[in-house]
Amino acid sequence: MKRRELIKGAIYFIPACATLQALARMAGDAAAGEEAPYDPSSHYYGMGIEIEKCIGCNRCVEACKTENHVPEEPYYFRTWVERYSILSSGEAVVECISTHPHQPPAAGTDDRDVVRTFFVPKLCNHCAHPPCTQVCPVGATFETRDGVVLVDSQRCIGCRYCIQACPYGARFFNPTTNTADKCTFCYHRVRHGLLPACVEVCPTGARIFGDLKSKASRLVRFQRMNKINVLKPALNTEPKVFYAELDGEVR
Repeated sequence: MKRRELIKGAIYFIPACATLQALARMAGDAAAGEEAPYDPSSHYYGMGIEIEKCIGCNRCVEACKTENHVPEEPYYFRTWVERYSILSSGEAVVECISTHPHQPPAAGTDDRDVVRTFFVPKLCNHCAHPPCTQVCPVGATFETRDGVVLVDSQRCIGCRYCIQACPYGARFFNPTTNTADKCTFCYHRVRHGLLPACVEVCPTGARIFGDLKSKASRLVRFQRMNKINVLKPALNTEPKVFYAELDGEVR
């Protein structure tokens, strides 16, 4: 009799245990899937660009326009690519291939005069000492604790002071929102652990994004393994867009 009751109890007990284990696994998976609260103070973002890897395909420009709803007119960009053609005379011819992607190198010159060409992606440098934040009369342009310079479109009055103050020409007046606009490092993506759109689509890995506070970051390794330069270093804005092997002709 005891044996029969023991077997009967086991029949009910074993499936119940399996059910409880499955529920426990589901609860654990749900907890693991929950996004931890984002702490801006524990990050400090920057971007690296390896000039020799850029092939001027403009995919970064197209991805940025799509991701951030940048106006389709050809002269509005949050990021763009310039082609530098070094002539035999030593002169450097600079062309924005994002506005004329199919234009031949150094248009109007003899190809035999072109010694070499290379591409330079440009964007907001997210300076540690940004001139744009200093001139904004309403505080619409500001720097986050994780090092990203943003524009509050709800506060921006469209005075264009920040556009004039930017030494990198990285800002524009958005005719759709009637506010200043610029690269944000795709901050809405970065806060959720994703890469900026331009970095994600680059076919050669010319763009590298990372956390300067993390020793394991690809960006920190990029800085350690390459000769690093920034644009217009004499201005002391301390840009957080770093270029590897930047040619002296680049401004």
